[in-house]
Amino acid sequence: MTPQDIAEVQIYLRKRFSNSRIVLVPRAKKDDSVEVTLDDEFLGVVYKDQEDGETCFHFQMSILDIDLEDV
Repeated sequence: MTPQDIAEVQIYLRKRFSNSRIVLVPRAKKDDSVEVTLDDEFLGVVYKDQEDGETCFHFQMSILDIDLEDV
């Protein structure tokens, strides 16, 4: 992902979730995705997908059952 991609997706996620603490962090040795963090806690990964002249971004977030114990 380009720096412009990262900035635009970060702005979108911050607006969508009304949370300015969401940060996109480039991944080591990967240029097609970034890590999504909130207050330095890993939330998931955003992947860039380009196919047939169109670009989209996929946000993948896993929720472990142990994370739900405090709910």
